[in-house]
Amino acid sequence: MTAPGPPPPARRAHRFRSARRIPAALTALLLLAAAGLFLYDLAAVRADRPGMSWRRELAGQLDRHTPADLPVLVGGGVLAAAGAVLLLLALAPGVRGILPMRTPDQGADLRAGLGRKAAAQVLRDRAMEVSGVRTVRVTVGRAHVRVRATSHFRELDDVRADLDAVLAVGIEELGLAHPPRPRVRVSRAADAKG
Repeated sequence: MTAPGPPPPARRAHRFRSARRIPAALTALLLLAAAGLFLYDLAAVRADRPGMSWRRELAGQLDRHTPADLPVLVGGGVLAAAGAVLLLLALAPGVRGILPMRTPDQGADLRAGLGRKAAAQVLRDRAMEVSGVRTVRVTVGRAHVRVRATSHFRELDDVRADLDAVLAVGIEELGLAHPPRPRVRVSRAADAKG
């Protein structure tokens, strides 16, 4: 019987992306309808029939206005800005509220995620167990966990050290693929100042 070797390295966990199936389908249908309309009009003109009235009106408008006109420049700027926003939204991950978790098995096609609010609640419960902590606010981001605690009877440095230790264990136990670093701020409770 051979001794088991080291576990295989976990595969890289990527952020979750939104499927965006409905917006993509609607955009494809609109583009298909517009392309079909233009193709029909082009075929009608090539068959020596008159073009559609909207195309003749558009050709007349383009004949009267130059690219240097203010309405044309404003319309072009608005369309360019809308296109840039749509491109940014298409490339950006859409599910930012879920943090990817580690997957131990390299061969499995399994992904797990943990919501940021749930992670914050778990870490808040852990921080409330520290002696001397009165209130805690925890926000979990991709890179950092921000913790604001108030203490009412212990030294602030002691409370901060205990919070650092408890949060380090809590973040490790969450099993996140990219564990965020804690940023702890401890202050004295308002009614305990004297």
